[in-house]
Amino acid sequence: MKTIKILLYLGLIGLVGASLFIYSGLFSIGADTPHSKPVYWILEQTRERSIERASADIEVPSLEDPSLLLSGGADYNDMCSSCHLRPGQRESDMSVGLYPPPPNLAIDHTEDHDHGDKSATARKRFWVIKHGIKASGMPAWGITHDEERIWAMVAFLEKLPELTPEQYQIITARD
Repeated sequence: MKTIKILLYLGLIGLVGASLFIYSGLFSIGADTPHSKPVYWILEQTRERSIERASADIEVPSLEDPSLLLSGGADYNDMCSSCHLRPGQRESDMSVGLYPPPPNLAIDHTEDHDHGDKSATARKRFWVIKHGIKASGMPAWGITHDEERIWAMVAFLEKLPELTPEQYQIITARD
């Protein structure tokens, strides 16, 4: 019984302390102020594990149809390249101003978390494009785009790191 009381008091003290911290306004939420390393690690782990869990049961269709590359490329150019960049581009006004910084998708990131598992990468990319990521600037395109259109962007992302700036320009042009 004594242990339960101690745990309740500690919980109450923690709740009051957290409330005081939240209402004090001391925590900087400015996008130009980086998180501390522990906070960044916690947020990154939470994001990665959540996406991994949420995307685990998604079935990846064939992404080999060249028409997917063309339609996905045009959408990427219009909706994504200002943050996630084009081949040969290192930064943009948008990419520099976002925190955490968006990944440069013109560079292959499949080995970072998926150890070369293209299917896992495709599932995660589909889920992120469809649902977005809270408080990151990544919108949920599934609200305005059907799954076929999202898979076309995923197909394009598979090929993006291989493209030269010239190839990118040709593939992403809209008629």
